[in-house]
This record gives sequence, structure tokens and C-alpha cells, in this order.
Amino acid sequence: MFSRTALLIATAAVALGAQAASAQSVFGDTTTSFRGFRIEGNAGYDRASSEGNRNSKFAYGGSAGFDGQIGKIVIGPEFTYWHPNHNQNTVVSNGAIGGTVVHQQRDQLGADVRIGYLVTPDLLVFGKGGYASDAQRKAFFAPTGETSYISHGHADGYQFGGGVEYTLRDRFSSLPGGLYVSAQYTQAQYDNHTKDQHAMGGVGIRFK
Repeated sequence: MFSRTALLIATAAVALGAQAASAQSVFGDTTTSFRGFRIEGNAGYDRASSEGNRNSKFAYGGSAGFDGQIGKIVIGPEFTYWHPNHNQNTVVSNGAIGGTVVHQQRDQLGADVRIGYLVTPDLLVFGKGGYASDAQRKAFFAPTGETSYISHGHADGYQFGGGVEYTLRDRFSSLPGGLYVSAQYTQAQYDNHTKDQHAMGGVGIRFK
């Protein structure tokens, strides 16, 4: 079974290590803004998979994290939230004894660790992986003579992905750590054999 406690402990350890390394600079005398606390808003494409069927929709969310530097390596913990459109994300399939199964994936929470490489002082390429938990709703509309039901719960699992991040600090120098934009892909795989894929863009602010 996936241990969320172990993941959260590991994430906290990475946060402490990242903070200790955050004062380092790279590229000679040219520093980078990819250090410190950050918050980010995201929006994009979401694809839910259940019972061998898929459905795509618009979704949005956000993240908060802390990044530290070790040379050109940027590493730190991240906590994420993802909200699919409940009116669009229904996955429908046929039941084993007839009828219809309706499966919805709802709000998702995650905790992961990001590791990136500074291609330039303003461009970061990163990968990430960690824990994910998803609120889900499953309904079975039975054929005549059988029993229908609706259940609510949470599915646990893991998430992984990667992307790019570009800082706009020179254009928004009044902000504490600068404004940045990002593009990334993330996949979450849950222990009930459902999964969710996100392709999203983001805008964030860093606080040094």
C-alpha cells in the first residue's frame, strides 16, 4: 500500500535540504531567481480514465512549493491542487450485469518533489513525482430487477510528470522574486485502477 506518511516525511526532508542549499548562485556572477517560496495558478486539459473508458475536459488548480539550488540543480517540495469540471468529467461504461456505471474523478491533492536543471539563469527544465489523492464518485444504474447504488470516497496513488519554467523577473522587477510562466504534463495513477492526466500552463510568483 502506498504510504502517504512516508511521502510527506520525505517531502519535508527535501524542503530542509533545499532551504540549506538555496543561497548558492550559478552561471558565474549571474544569479537566478529559481530559489525560495513560490505559488502558482494552473489551467488546462484533463483526461480521466476508468473501466477502460476515457473522457477529457477543462480543469484548473494551483501549487505552492519551495526551491533550493545545488549548482545548476534546483530541487524542492511541492503541494498541488487540481479541480476538474464536474459537469464534464463523467466516464460512462456498461456494467458487468447490464446497466450503466458512471465514474467521476473530482478534486485532487498531491505532494511531490521537483528536481530541475537550469538551462539558462531564466529557464528551468524539471521532472517531479510523489503522492496523489483523488475524491471520486461512482454510481451504478442497474437494469430492471437489480440494485442501483452511489458511492463516494477517495483513491490514493502516485503522480509523476515534468515541464519547463521561464522567469520574467527582468520585466516584473517590483515583485519580490519575479513572475514566471510554466508548461507541464502530470499523470496520476490511483490504487483502484483509475488514472488522470493533466496538460497545463501556469503563472506564478516567487517570494525570496
